Amino acid sequence: MHNSHYFVNPLNEPNRPIKIPESCILVIFGATGDLTARKLIPALYNLARDGQLPGHFACVGFARRAKTHDEFREEMLEAVNKFSRSKPVEQGLWKRFREQLFYHQSEFDDDEGYKSLNQFLEKLDTQMGTKGNRVFYLSIQPSYFPLVVEKLSQHQLTYPVKQVKDKWSRVIIEKPFGRDIESAKQLQQDLVQHLDESQIYRIDHYLGKETVQNLLVFRFGNPIFESVWNNHHIDNIQITVGEEIGIGSRGRFWEEAGMLRDIVQNHVMQLLSLVAMEPPTSLQANSVRGEKVKVIEAIRPIPFDSMEQCVIRGQYGSGFINGEPVKGYRDEENVDSKSFVETYVALQLSIDNWRWAGVPFYLRAGKRLPKRATEIAITFKKAPGYLFEGTSALIDSNVLVIRIQPDEGISLRINCKVPALNTVIQPVKMDFRYGSYFGAIPPEAYERLICDCMAGDNTLFARDDEVIMSWKLLTPILEHWQETSPTDFPNYAAGTWGPDRAEEMLKRQGRHWRLI
Repeated sequence: MHNSHYFVNPLNEPNRPIKIPESCILVIFGATGDLTARKLIPALYNLARDGQLPGHFACVGFARRAKTHDEFREEMLEAVNKFSRSKPVEQGLWKRFREQLFYHQSEFDDDEGYKSLNQFLEKLDTQMGTKGNRVFYLSIQPSYFPLVVEKLSQHQLTYPVKQVKDKWSRVIIEKPFGRDIESAKQLQQDLVQHLDESQIYRIDHYLGKETVQNLLVFRFGNPIFESVWNNHHIDNIQITVGEEIGIGSRGRFWEEAGMLRDIVQNHVMQLLSLVAMEPPTSLQANSVRGEKVKVIEAIRPIPFDSMEQCVIRGQYGSGFINGEPVKGYRDEENVDSKSFVETYVALQLSIDNWRWAGVPFYLRAGKRLPKRATEIAITFKKAPGYLFEGTSALIDSNVLVIRIQPDEGISLRINCKVPALNTVIQPVKMDFRYGSYFGAIPPEAYERLICDCMAGDNTLFARDDEVIMSWKLLTPILEHWQETSPTDFPNYAAGTWGPDRAEEMLKRQGRHWRLI
């Protein structure tokens, strides 16, 4: 059995109990969908490979299409061979793992389907020793969340936490958690009619990425950085989530979502809260998540008359990616030829607390940018330049970059003297890469998050008040956009770093976006 980082307390924090995944059955709703094949089953396979699955475990796919257990298993074998981080499939391991995979066909609104599912799971409990414990993963359209949760409750597939103590049930839901503040509140209301908040696991796969998890250790395990992590030393912080790809075959979805809803409200806000949070009193889930919520609460609302200066939206036109021509958003499949949906967002935010007062946070996320890159860049204030006046020295800002993907790692730009008789100063970069240093492929985000859910650890899952506060901040932007149509779409060519106005937003303050 492989050693596991899941069971290690990274800060040796005595207040955080080490949690181990418990015996259970994982039921995946929407098991014939893309997420199951690309991420979920490969994640379970790799957990099995690394010895991280509970000793007594089963996975049941729940979907509408008629399918036998063996047909489902063969399809999942093909998926693991194609998408797993560890290839090829180990035959002996797969032979054991496939016997833990099952399939159940039903419509989402069919009471008989839930009744027969309950009977099947009870049979598996006896067969697999899973003790009645359940994880329900809702890999389905968000509009079905309330219906499925209601049906699970009606048919006693989920258990009231205050009444049932000898077994547990948890529900994982995928983003988006609502479309604005009102729909987010309604979704929460629908869920808590049938579930306790402790049973709801709102998954954001960014929080399962190794580099994101390392943020807590990096900040609070290294006093050298935490001591300068404030407005006395930091000039600005930039968070970038860039993708080369366009929207592909997701035109219908994107026309309903857009970049602010799909990426900024969840991924980007999660990264912001982790970077800016205060040290938690412990690594207990509620302590960590409580500090994240305080950050979002402290973000200054964007005044209506400042929307155009502090929020930039864009939509890509035709252009070139890696030398190859690509079409614009409005020419993509299932997209309105006059669409005003944004594929790029840049924001300037301010956090009104003692640590961050006066430090601008610049956030940007976009499709069809020059490269795929997710990073957090902390730019420190410049040193006084009078010491090197009259020389050819150029003192640049120190920049600390935390790369989330690809090439996960951390780099620090410092100023050094070039070997020469005269004083020539040049910025150099100290670079740490996870892959080259540790010599191992880090676990996929879904592996960590599924494992944590089976262990009952919701530290890396979004809490209800966190979601609501995020929507409270961003909903006025959506309302402003609804009232004011852009006149310049498309306003950036595919293969560029977004609209000119995004660069102008920083230039007005004497800054610029970091060149990635």
